[in-house]
Amino acid sequence: MTADNGGAGSADNNIDTISIIDMTANPPRVLDKVVVGDGPEGFAISPRGDFAAAALLRGSNASKKAFFYNKNGSTVLLRIDGNKVTKVKELEVGGLPEPVAFTPDGKYIYVGNFLDKNFSILRIDGNDLVDTGKKLMLDGHPAAARMSPK
Repeated sequence: MTADNGGAGSADNNIDTISIIDMTANPPRVLDKVVVGDGPEGFAISPRGDFAAAALLRGSNASKKAFFYNKNGSTVLLRIDGNKVTKVKELEVGGLPEPVAFTPDGKYIYVGNFLDKNFSILRIDGNDLVDTGKKLMLDGHPAAARMSPK
């Protein structure tokens, strides 16, 4: 999968997609596209391979004068079933969400909110995405993140 952002790395009030790529094909090819929203930035696949998550800028990186400006971005949960990927839910997070990481057990998603200097902590509950209401506060701006398998 790839996060496809048509705004050269920015939100632009256009709908963007995630591409599903068949890596077993020779040559690899796009099988499908899933509409996710404006400005997919960070993207991660769960360790179990059953979900993916994408951070959406939604205008949170735009000038406050832009017609599409939003204070906060969001995170989209995608369900993976073989080559079929479907959008499950979208939750608002903080300003300019960039990094996305699943915990090793695949039950939680950490989304780094660059402007707010924190990580939103989201929980996967069955096929639902729930905001825990907890934030991991930082001294700096999270621009990238990785989660260790252990």
